[in-house]
Amino acid sequence: LERLVADVLAGMNAGATLDEIVHSVRVSDDLLARPWLRPIYDEPEFVVRNTYRLFGGWWDGDPAHLKPPPAGALARELAELAGGAEALAARAGALSDAGDHRLACQLVELAAQGSEDPAIWRLRSRLYLARAEHESSLMAKGVFTEAARAGDERATSLESAAGPYPAN
Repeated sequence: LERLVADVLAGMNAGATLDEIVHSVRVSDDLLARPWLRPIYDEPEFVVRNTYRLFGGWWDGDPAHLKPPPAGALARELAELAGGAEALAARAGALSDAGDHRLACQLVELAAQGSEDPAIWRLRSRLYLARAEHESSLMAKGVFTEAARAGDERATSLESAAGPYPAN
């Protein structure tokens, strides 16, 4: 843990953003192999994020995140640029199939936030379940499994609201 904290502080002192630090600070495989350091409940990335918050506060260093637009508004704009929520969702599915679950879930989240299509919400559930299967920590597995459950619930709600007959 001391090494993680030192690496985070070194990045902060060098002017790195939270994103840059999260994706650059690593724990060696030999340390992670030790029984008492395995990421069973928590994981190093979460420690990095918490250390950054402890010493740097809530702002992550990205000026676009200081006063961002509502997530749904950003999602709709990005979906429009991509050719629609369906295009974002299709790319997310392809990325997940290729094993890039981190990026796949980011894209499907944008697609779902900008869509009332139950199929996109079902895909969101499938991709979060796939991501949960590839995680080691209970915390990540739990969050992603809950995201999948909530996506299925949202899809069912949208299907019920649509009624039994297709729209003209």
